Amino acid sequence: MGALKLEDIPHYTYNEYKLWEGSWELIGGVAYAMSPAPMIKHQSITNKIGRYLDEALDGCKMCQALQPIDWRISNDTVLQPDNSVICHKPQNEAYITKAPKIIFEVLSKSTAKKDTGIKFEIYEKEGVEYYIIVDPDENMAKVYRLHEGRYVKMADATDEKIEFELKECAKTIAFDFSKIWQ
Repeated sequence: MGALKLEDIPHYTYNEYKLWEGSWELIGGVAYAMSPAPMIKHQSITNKIGRYLDEALDGCKMCQALQPIDWRISNDTVLQPDNSVICHKPQNEAYITKAPKIIFEVLSKSTAKKDTGIKFEIYEKEGVEYYIIVDPDENMAKVYRLHEGRYVKMADATDEKIEFELKECAKTIAFDFSKIWQ
């Protein structure tokens, strides 16, 4: 039995991905199962983030808050951020193709390395302005902002209000992190 080679690993595309049942992500042609389903605390935090973002964007015609939706970056890379804010009109209903302005990823044991590693790098490269990594076990969020093509940490937020500037809405969202842990 020989060593596993790169050419032995299947390389999938969006056309195959869209036929799969369940929740998946596709990164560089490699399939990642998004199972088991997130724990209750993870879902609770994700729902609170979504509700908070939705309310904060009320009245802004350019931006909207989304919960998991496919972001088709390329033919072989499709990600599903836990929460995101987009400030463009999607070209279709199935997925987005432009980078969100804000992405929140709530860590779980099965996705933490991917969220803090490869997805961090992809979001940075694709120009996501704010990336927030939420750790439900520590009740802390690492908040990053893109500066000259690299993420710079703004804060380790627990109960702080952090401002996210959205030029498309001509407003700043003061996100109160204390509200997502309760």
